[in-house]
Amino acid sequence: MNLTAVRTAEECVTRHFGESLFLANCVALGGRLLDVGSGAGFPGLALKIVAPELAVTLLEPVAKKRAFLKEVARACEFDQVEVRGERLEEFSRAASGASFDFVTARAVGSLEALIRSASRCLAPSGRVCLWLSEPQAAAITRSAQGLVWDPCRPLPLARQRVILVGRNAERHT
Repeated sequence: MNLTAVRTAEECVTRHFGESLFLANCVALGGRLLDVGSGAGFPGLALKIVAPELAVTLLEPVAKKRAFLKEVARACEFDQVEVRGERLEEFSRAASGASFDFVTARAVGSLEALIRSASRCLAPSGRVCLWLSEPQAAAITRSAQGLVWDPCRPLPLARQRVILVGRNAERHT
């Protein structure tokens, strides 16, 4: 279906599954997760495998990718998985009061806009989790974007790629 640029099984395991699942080593997953730009289901559906109690909302504006995500959730018999077609900005405006414990994003466009919209969707103790290059993470950390950022977590087997986790600054004590 050409859902990703990754073409080999090894690269799929390390880049998609490995990088997605590495978040479980960084934070205790639970509650509600909003995955932005889910594509082929990474990290949202991969995290559902290691944390089956997660209620996962997958935001994917591309129809063929949404169809794929729905089929994977059905075939894997995942409960508490919702696939939505909105972009984050419109979802965050329409879902006022939505309260997610985690908002995740890999390979998504404008980081500043993403962080602003993602912050509106967070529960008081919720976290934004981003898969980024080291230079992107450094720029985001310097600008803060209204969040308090944990130190970057380097991704194993990845060159200059990290997971960056942040919490709302006004809610962080």
